[in-house]
Amino acid sequence: MKTDPLCIRMHALDNVAIVANDGGLPAGATFADGLTLCERVPQGHKVALVDLPKGAAVLRYNVPIGYALKDIPAGSWVHERLLEMPSARELDNLPIATVRPPVLPPLEGYTFEGYRNPDGSVGSRNILAITTTVQCVAGVVEFAVKRIKDELLPRFPNVDDVVGLEHTYGCGVAIDAPDAIIPIRTLRNITLNPNFGGEVMVVSLGCEKLQPERLLPPGTIQIVDERNVADVGVSAEAELDVVCLQSEHHVGFMSMIDSIMETALLHLERLDARRRETVPASELVVGVQCGGSDAFSGVTANPAVGFASDLLVRAGATVMFSETTEVRDGIDQLTSRASTPEVAEAMIREMAWYDAYLQKGLVDRSANTTPGNKKGGLSNIVEKAMGSIVKSGTAPISGVLSPGEKVRQKGLIYAATPASDFICGTLQLAAGINLHIFTTGRGTPYGLAEVPVIKVATRSDLARRWHDLMDVNAGRIADGDATIEELGWELFHLMLEVASGRKKTWAEHWKLHNALVLFNPAPVT
Repeated sequence: MKTDPLCIRMHALDNVAIVANDGGLPAGATFADGLTLCERVPQGHKVALVDLPKGAAVLRYNVPIGYALKDIPAGSWVHERLLEMPSARELDNLPIATVRPPVLPPLEGYTFEGYRNPDGSVGSRNILAITTTVQCVAGVVEFAVKRIKDELLPRFPNVDDVVGLEHTYGCGVAIDAPDAIIPIRTLRNITLNPNFGGEVMVVSLGCEKLQPERLLPPGTIQIVDERNVADVGVSAEAELDVVCLQSEHHVGFMSMIDSIMETALLHLERLDARRRETVPASELVVGVQCGGSDAFSGVTANPAVGFASDLLVRAGATVMFSETTEVRDGIDQLTSRASTPEVAEAMIREMAWYDAYLQKGLVDRSANTTPGNKKGGLSNIVEKAMGSIVKSGTAPISGVLSPGEKVRQKGLIYAATPASDFICGTLQLAAGINLHIFTTGRGTPYGLAEVPVIKVATRSDLARRWHDLMDVNAGRIADGDATIEELGWELFHLMLEVASGRKKTWAEHWKLHNALVLFNPAPVT
């Protein structure tokens, strides 16, 4: 634990820095350069390094995160009430594909033990997923899943888990509205996530608007001819197993449960026959996300994740970052890193959709920053955005996914999602992740049942208090006990271990997970 007053400045031109000491610092504390605090400043909050006159730009990351509403003397606590938030960057006249980072040598020879799937993808877990077409069957599926885990799963040691893909969609919505495609394709693509081994089992009520054939129309589910595993274009349709609760052959509740268990047994038998095999690290599809962010997110955890993201891209893997709500204020940084003008234009389209969505709801982007974010030192969404973007690393952005779309290329991908943790996680599942990295400064018990989640703490204090929830302590960077590069390599190796099943995350250990939340901009009826 640091005892001498310590602050962290992100850029040489910044005129504020954040207090790094646990518990913050009292008035009168003096830093090594002679700057003395005029008042108490909490940990993670900003201190003025120089006198800031009214109207002056307050710089962090060498970006104006606000403008002083009054004179702020050097050594003062700089918080949201003293700042006017900058206007959002316009979406025209942006730099387009102007940044060309140096090409780094590929990382070769890194592997993990994964499950090869009939469609050519690779899973990090071997899970039976039971898809639901409508919220009405959630209770029945929950009951059935518990019995399957208690009575059937112990017979199949090679199957990791059984999960019900429950949600609050499927009926009572404008199913033919243009935006209805978003929740429908999201649920469809989650059903086909690599961790489910190509086994598709659906529980339907029968009368819902989202019928199984609409959710998974013919040709959606494909298998690769075993003689042409490398050629995903050689395919055939797989069978869609549907248990309809309103079917006339169901007499009583237990009859429904018996049908679900009988169908699950067939899928468990096939999944249990699968074995892990050595595959290149290029088969990793990793989603990176942050939640419960604080001012250290952009100092420790997210930069380390960004370094690891660059390593994954060099290894030929797929990395996706998201959270349109949070990266909107850094759109110029993103369009400049686009690999092509077309990729930049796709990002601009997603930001324009978000702007229109906010306007329709009569809210502005300032609503994003939460009370916890502010308590952790983040004054507004501009400052939050700068810390969020760095987890994408420095690689060119090679593709853009609209919400619910499935990834079909390698490299660094922008997967457009809202910033809500669970909607973002749900949409990244649909995009096809087989591993998830989640950074947090305030702390959150976030987890996904469908993929392993590696939790990264931004501060050592959080890592100590939540020692059995956090997998990695990035606070060591602020403490001076590790560099961003060292922690990035540590994360990279940990991902390979977790993907191989040799190491379980704390979220897996405690079986912590949250319900799926489908992004549904379509109106209800």
